[in-house]
Amino acid sequence: MKAERRDFLLEIGTEELPPRSLHALQQALVTALSAGLARADLAHGELVGFATPRRLAVWVKRLAAQQPEQHLKRRGPPLSAALDAAGRPTRAALGFAESCGTSLEALQRLDEGKGTFLFFLGTKAGERAVVLLPGLVQAALDALPIARRMHWGAGNALFVRPVHWVVMLYGREVVPATLLDTPAGHLTRGHRFHAPRPIRIASPGSYERTLRERGHVLADFAVRRERIRAQVTTAAAEAQGRALISEALLQEVTALVEWPVALTGRFEERFLPLPRLADAAFFWEQDRRQPLAARCAGLDAVTFQAKLGSLGEKTRRVGALAAEIALAAGGSREHAVRAAQLCKCDLLTAMVGEFPELQGIMGTYYAQADGEPHEVAAAIREHYLPRAAGDQLPGTRAGLALAIADKLDTLAGIFAIGEKPTGTKDPFGLRRAALGVQRMLIEKELDLDLRRYIDQALAAVRADIARLRATAATATPAGAAAPERTPAGAAATSTDSTAGEIYDFLMERLRAYYLDNAGAPPLPGQAVVTAEMFDAVLAARPASPLDFDARLKALSTFLELPESASLTAANKRIANILRKANETPPPEVDVLRLRESAEVRLFDSMRALRDAVATATARREYAGALGQLAQLRPAVDAFFDQVLVMDENPQLRANRLSLLAQLQGLFAGIADLSRLPG
Repeated sequence: MKAERRDFLLEIGTEELPPRSLHALQQALVTALSAGLARADLAHGELVGFATPRRLAVWVKRLAAQQPEQHLKRRGPPLSAALDAAGRPTRAALGFAESCGTSLEALQRLDEGKGTFLFFLGTKAGERAVVLLPGLVQAALDALPIARRMHWGAGNALFVRPVHWVVMLYGREVVPATLLDTPAGHLTRGHRFHAPRPIRIASPGSYERTLRERGHVLADFAVRRERIRAQVTTAAAEAQGRALISEALLQEVTALVEWPVALTGRFEERFLPLPRLADAAFFWEQDRRQPLAARCAGLDAVTFQAKLGSLGEKTRRVGALAAEIALAAGGSREHAVRAAQLCKCDLLTAMVGEFPELQGIMGTYYAQADGEPHEVAAAIREHYLPRAAGDQLPGTRAGLALAIADKLDTLAGIFAIGEKPTGTKDPFGLRRAALGVQRMLIEKELDLDLRRYIDQALAAVRADIARLRATAATATPAGAAAPERTPAGAAATSTDSTAGEIYDFLMERLRAYYLDNAGAPPLPGQAVVTAEMFDAVLAARPASPLDFDARLKALSTFLELPESASLTAANKRIANILRKANETPPPEVDVLRLRESAEVRLFDSMRALRDAVATATARREYAGALGQLAQLRPAVDAFFDQVLVMDENPQLRANRLSLLAQLQGLFAGIADLSRLPG
């Protein structure tokens, strides 16, 4: 008998969703629901996603009404514990049978390689889809990439925006469920003005047509986008013009409307030099009544983060850090400090208050109008760069220094208060900031010691945290609980631990830079960097991302050499031997205890190369250093063919372990080849 299948529809009706993430939310919901159905072993056909400003929806075609029969296999106690010496069942055996709802005689005795155990083998009917769907849908909603979830009303639901209705239909029947504090039904909503009354959805297959014909809503995001493109193109042609359509803007407009209608308008030519129309011209005139720098003091009244103080405190920390970075990057310390003082001031202007997306941009315009140096003005806009993967990087040295300092300060601050990103939640954009720092250092070829500047940023953050706590303690009313105090000695330990966490976080974003094709240039002879190559270099803990990049390129070149496979295998063997030896080798090799000709040859070969390799490594000529080390292959191969490392003589064994440790150290100064496959 053929299993029953019906279409399933899910619609979450909300207040207006964030336009820039709408399409991503639709895709994520489809992906998460598809994964949930697969885990539940519910067969289905195509999944179709829908998204408008007020809804996210998924249509699952031909969803099975029930899971297939479930085959059960439970392992119980070993036979030795299931029967006593007389062959009678023990309490363990009887208890296992009872927990399986069967008799002892029905249990099987199976040996799967680890001895004979009692097993329960059985089947049970699969669960009905309508029972499983509420949990699957809730899990999919929980997995959506929502940085900050909203709470509304008196309930406990959290979502990207308040939820007003939920539709869940399996065929023509409502799936009994309550999601996000909202009971599921078959009533949807159309356009706010064209179709304000509730609309009944008869079946999943009629959803899109019903919304289009009765609700004045084009639910399909792609259809709506192409409708807008066609209408705008036609309207421009009718006005004897040509539509300039940016894909990003088209995507955003598609996420803002449910029933698009293109209109043609005009504005006065006098606004062309300042294309922000009448309101913007008013804001410009208002803001220009005082210089940008006059707003610096006002930043002290704007909270950056409750535990980290104001924007004023942040800009002072960033300024001190940017000054050091500018010097190291060959830029002007004065320009970096001045740009840091001004970089957040436009947040207090009327223009940015009305148009938040202009932050940084207006700061640059106002600074230029105030006569600030070009590099200072440009750095105000550039310090927000890069805003996303693949975005442009700052073009000035002051902008680079300020952008790096601002991002490192945010990383240090958020990690210091224990609010680092978890899962898909990253409200302060730390992953984007970390990737931006790595891109700037590598692509702009800035050789900065990341750990040094992490330490400096953390020290400044912790000083502000301590001062804020002291101020709070002074202001604590009599009889009130005093703020927590950090135990003596704990601050330094915490700082060291936090610095390591930040370094590791930055390295993981560097991993994404190379492995996820986030803009990294290909290495010689390699289409992509492998995870093993990255881990091999990471084991050396390079302080500078630019140095990291140089090591990766050298490693890529080395792996093209015919000697690389043998030396990689040797390094893996050495790592295993040293790990299993469970003893610390002597720091120096005792030449008098080198008995075999192969170990003498290896020692002499290493000694002949040691100084040249050290010099090349110090100069970061890693390809040259690895090329020299490749000459060791014959001696290494002969050593492992002819010498027994773990000799019974403890002195000979220790000496050979010391020789291998030194050989490992020659390579480890560049990368840990034992991390490579082979």
